[in-house]
Amino acid sequence: MAKSFSLGPVRVKSPPLERFQAFLEQGGKRLTAQRRQILEQVFSHHDHFDAEELLDHLRPLLAQRKLSRPTVYRTLNELVEAGLLRKMPLIGRSVYEHDYGYPRHDHLYCQNCNKLIEFHSPELDRLCAALAKEYRFQVTGHRMFVMGLCAECRKGEELKDEG
Repeated sequence: MAKSFSLGPVRVKSPPLERFQAFLEQGGKRLTAQRRQILEQVFSHHDHFDAEELLDHLRPLLAQRKLSRPTVYRTLNELVEAGLLRKMPLIGRSVYEHDYGYPRHDHLYCQNCNKLIEFHSPELDRLCAALAKEYRFQVTGHRMFVMGLCAECRKGEELKDEG
């Protein structure tokens, strides 16, 4: 049986909406309909995304002038500040991922199609802990991106080579 490196289910004390509302209230802000729509879109599925991809999903609301680009960007920053999203610089763009309740994990990154695959490896955790101990280093976190080509892109490259 193959070893699983998946992250498994995520359990949180309160839904992202409640946490975001509490964060906003602390700052004297309110949960507007626009912020709610953005949050609901972001947490409707678990994918990595950049701001342009989010804007594409929100295009109908933008076209109806029920939402603006600056509001989307501001809300993304607020979601990061609230600890709900993590912003990661990645080769010329910023990518967002869910952070609230998610365990520490790493990524395989396809340099062709930009696909990000999340994984968690206890072996990698042990290696980091051993290195930290050896060098008397206090680890506060880590983020690893393994660069390469995903199976689909490799298959496409193989087909080009044969033709």
